[in-house]
Amino acid sequence: MIELITAFETSWYLSPPWGQTIPPVAINLLERVYLRTTRTFGYCCGIQWKHEIWFYSIDCRNEILHATQNQIIGTGQLETLNVQKPAFVLGERVMLCTHDKRTKQRLILGIALVNNSWFYVVELMSPTLTQSRTISNRFSLVGEKSLVRVNV
Repeated sequence: MIELITAFETSWYLSPPWGQTIPPVAINLLERVYLRTTRTFGYCCGIQWKHEIWFYSIDCRNEILHATQNQIIGTGQLETLNVQKPAFVLGERVMLCTHDKRTKQRLILGIALVNNSWFYVVELMSPTLTQSRTISNRFSLVGEKSLVRVNV
């Protein structure tokens, strides 16, 4: 029975939540955007697949706002920040560098720029059948040093 659960978790983590092909993003990371809801400009500092759509984190000087594709207009201009390109891309298969025995392969479901460093959204645990009061979010931001690229 334990092997069946492990096999299920393995396929869960490696099954893209968007189906066979990753849907296109509306804007690029670091792209300058106009946020319709607040009528301000900012730049995209994060993208995450959540609730069956892409959510964008927009840095508007003193706060980070979250928006959907319909709430932003891309300008095509990139912000000039002194940061390297992200090491991983959305939908890429990676391994978690942990010491536990559970499934370590995951998909990159989001990318975020935090304090001039790239972090990646991965699913740390599969959903449970009963709702847990202690764990509210199965997803986590993981640093580049905690991930290794999987060559398929």
